[in-house]
Amino acid sequence: MKADEVREKYIEFFKTRPRNHKEISPSPLVLEGDSTTLFTSAGMQQLVPYLSGKKHPKGKRLVNSQPLLRTQDIEKVGDNRHTTFFEMLGNWSLGDYFKGEQLAWFWEFLTKELGLPKEKLWVSIFKGDKQVPRDEESFEIWKKLGIPEKRIIEYGVEENWWSTTGTPSEMTQGDIGGPDSEVFYEFTQVKHDAKFGKVCHPTCECGRFLEIGNSVFIQYVKKEDGLLEELPQKNVDFGGGLERLVAATKDDPDIFKIDLLKPVMDEVVKSYFSGIFDESLVYPAGPRIFSSNNEAEEFKNRTKKSVRIVTDHMRAAVFM
Repeated sequence: MKADEVREKYIEFFKTRPRNHKEISPSPLVLEGDSTTLFTSAGMQQLVPYLSGKKHPKGKRLVNSQPLLRTQDIEKVGDNRHTTFFEMLGNWSLGDYFKGEQLAWFWEFLTKELGLPKEKLWVSIFKGDKQVPRDEESFEIWKKLGIPEKRIIEYGVEENWWSTTGTPSEMTQGDIGGPDSEVFYEFTQVKHDAKFGKVCHPTCECGRFLEIGNSVFIQYVKKEDGLLEELPQKNVDFGGGLERLVAATKDDPDIFKIDLLKPVMDEVVKSYFSGIFDESLVYPAGPRIFSSNNEAEEFKNRTKKSVRIVTDHMRAAVFM
């Protein structure tokens, strides 16, 4: 599928019955009236007051597509799946529905609307810590939806906890957050690279798995004494990367091949090899004579990484 089709399907899916979400406008990429961060880096930023209890003028069920800029993964840009600028599909429940509806609806969207094969989808849940118990509810919901236990993976606060400031110990007074449940697409054609660990799993960095959606259950607030307290309302904050979802529909692990990125990358390649960019700035000058296949492959991979970095940074700069 193309990006426009995936975006439209998502928005319409949540706007129609029985979901009945109201579409809200995205925030500007460069924030206005918010000095906490320079750029919009999460779809929920404009909704923090409403996730904390304030009433939203459009109700308790909201949906949108939000352009974002995140630099925390900038050192990873150049692989097949990380970018600084991307578009996030989001839906929210402000004290209305919770885990049961959210996980079932997203599963329906992935398997029926996008037609992703169920056997290639894995999920993760929060395994619990000293303050917040294991997410038994999400575990049982995924099982009822037909996911085998071997494809339901448990992670701790580093992977399956979300707040604007990090893990429970990193949260400051007044911060809201909660456990989350992520969905991953498995590219079975990608072989696991043992340098990333003996066993491959959904958050492995080898590229076999791609996170395509994260349902955050915002139900806690950090108090003055450093402890977490239940919020008066339980919320859902979902985010799914548009570019990654499109890549999953194509069963291609390289997001730079989708329609939003490939035309840009093609132009970068033309410019790069036509001399507009000085190749000597990236690689040592001299003839391209390789002493081995490994050396040639290494050069190819460095070139591909450079082209992806330039593609991402140009795109991000244009939107900024």
